[in-house]
Amino acid sequence: MRTRSGTCYQEVHNMCHQNRTTDLNLTGARKRSKLLSGSPPHHDAFDTLPDDIVLSILAKLASTASCPADFITILSTCKRLSGLATHSVVLSKASSNCLAVKTKNWSEYSHRFLKRCSDAGNAEASYTLGMIRFYCFQNRESGASLMAKAAIRSHAPALYSLAVIQFNGSGGMKNDKDSRAGVALCARAAFLGHVDALRELGHCLQDGHGVSKNVTEGRRLLIQANARELAGVLTTTPSSLFSGKQLVGPLLSDFGCNVPVPEPHPANRFLIGWFAEKTASVEMRLCSYSGCGRVETRRHEFRRCSVCGDVNYCSRACQALDWKFRHRMTCRQAFDGNGNGNGDVNENGTMVDER
Repeated sequence: MRTRSGTCYQEVHNMCHQNRTTDLNLTGARKRSKLLSGSPPHHDAFDTLPDDIVLSILAKLASTASCPADFITILSTCKRLSGLATHSVVLSKASSNCLAVKTKNWSEYSHRFLKRCSDAGNAEASYTLGMIRFYCFQNRESGASLMAKAAIRSHAPALYSLAVIQFNGSGGMKNDKDSRAGVALCARAAFLGHVDALRELGHCLQDGHGVSKNVTEGRRLLIQANARELAGVLTTTPSSLFSGKQLVGPLLSDFGCNVPVPEPHPANRFLIGWFAEKTASVEMRLCSYSGCGRVETRRHEFRRCSVCGDVNYCSRACQALDWKFRHRMTCRQAFDGNGNGNGDVNENGTMVDER
């Protein structure tokens, strides 16, 4: 502050400077005192849990997830869960529904995630990624290797898929077919409870395809496959869906009981969506069963209907399912003049032959 003569009040200037310095010192002292004498910071109980417990919880969640979004939600919760959710213990327990990637959502990240699950020892991931590489990306060697990795862990769908590859010689020439290897793989998958493999094995025994012909044993396996199929539906499907429907049908049929359409495996759903978006190839045909999704790896690899010639199948199991749910209503010459089905045309096992 200056006077009229231009001089300053030195004492007032020094006093203001000292007051500001004192206020800053007091503020710093108060902060230090609060840090030293205050209560300890609050910790969440989750932070005190050991990693082993959190991993076991995450593994349970991954094994029971109904869709991939359930698992992705865990990854976005917090940094700790995001890090532990990608642990090999968790990834090895991921269920097929957790790994059910949709075609429209496929990306390099999805590919890497399935690969990490496979490397962690997840048989479902190995099978799903193997099917995608073998049929969609045409990487036959890598796809078959991943399916074999799952089969070693007694994964029944992987065993059956490898059997189909052996029966058709998929990925190679016609001379690469190995019916005996296909029968052996089917027998292992059937032992693990795979209904389609059991039905395929029954037809092989009836026809003497890759094994010594034994009609009686083949019929027994077909009846056993029908009974397992029916029992599986009765234990998993709500009884309200059966009201007013004839459920059972003939247990002695080669094509199974009259049951609801089974839900395709996530790997088959991916194949169906993948090839639905691709331009249809004249040379490479899809399996006519809507729940399969497999495509030919060479011309005329699949067998066709010997009655109408309009449909083709990768296996006898797909033939049986498609006949029950669709083809018996559309097959030419399978109906008489009154529109009634002629069971003799198709029940004798001659519906499908190979070109």
